Amino acid sequence: MPSAETPLAPGPGRRRRGSPESEDLPVALHTEPLAEGGFVAHRLFATLAAAFAALALAFAGSAPASHASPFPHRIVSLSPTATESLFAIGAGRQVIAVDSQSDYPKEAPHTSLSAFTPNVEAIAAYKPDLVVISYDPGGVVAAFAKLKIPVLMQGTAADLGQAYAQILKLGAVTGHVAKAKALVDSMRTRIARIVAAAPHDPSLSVYHEIEPDLYSATSRTFIGKIYALFGLKNIADAADKTGSGYPQLSNEYIVAANPSLIVLADTVCCGQTPQTVAARPGWSTISAVRHHAIVRIDDSIASRWGPRIVNFVRAVASALRVARS
Repeated sequence: MPSAETPLAPGPGRRRRGSPESEDLPVALHTEPLAEGGFVAHRLFATLAAAFAALALAFAGSAPASHASPFPHRIVSLSPTATESLFAIGAGRQVIAVDSQSDYPKEAPHTSLSAFTPNVEAIAAYKPDLVVISYDPGGVVAAFAKLKIPVLMQGTAADLGQAYAQILKLGAVTGHVAKAKALVDSMRTRIARIVAAAPHDPSLSVYHEIEPDLYSATSRTFIGKIYALFGLKNIADAADKTGSGYPQLSNEYIVAANPSLIVLADTVCCGQTPQTVAARPGWSTISAVRHHAIVRIDDSIASRWGPRIVNFVRAVASALRVARS
């Protein structure tokens, strides 16, 4: 099952690995390198800015007297998604440490800190004035509260609107409101253009592979809602009898469903390629395999809901053109 950070599963699980080197990776169909990947209203932006002004004042009270800024200047990020967003909005210089899973951008101050089993004492040793987390394992929020260390928890985004709101929130907290808003506006515009230009065929279906053991994600998940932007039928929906959002499919089920598009989100962790997929029993008959409509997505892009979700949307759009041909 996917990790705590992935939008495909908010709870703890196997740790994903990924090492993207650029924001816009090339789309990969067939056997090429790894692929790339309700709007937030102005009223929401203003509300967030006002709400976090109070939090900024709290930071001012705990900051050294010699530091004039009311915003945090010693941030520890235990969320790979938040790490990407912080650097994207210009708050990278305020980040003094990130967790071991925060592999992007490469200039982030990487450490051995764990987001899965956070060591409060080790984190506190960095003397942070803000800790950003994606979930609260073992009650670490309460532990930080006792140490009077502010914590911002940004859990798994349910949809693009929530993803945008989290970026705006980080901008308000760190003093980068304008850059955060510009980033959200850019993401929103780019995604809208990509979706508008992509083919929309209600007969097309998608299979999203989290791991080679055939766990998938339904339309209820963040990633599933990305596919819904294109009107794709998600083959995992009918198999989710428990309503978890992440059913484990069978080989026979996928072959029978005959998806038009296959997205592999287990390329770095598990070395999955169009060749390994085609070699599976019966998969050579699947439409996506026959038409080479297979996309390889870097695990880190597929498991986060930050700025690089645009890369994911672009990859899906490109693959749809192949699936439809």
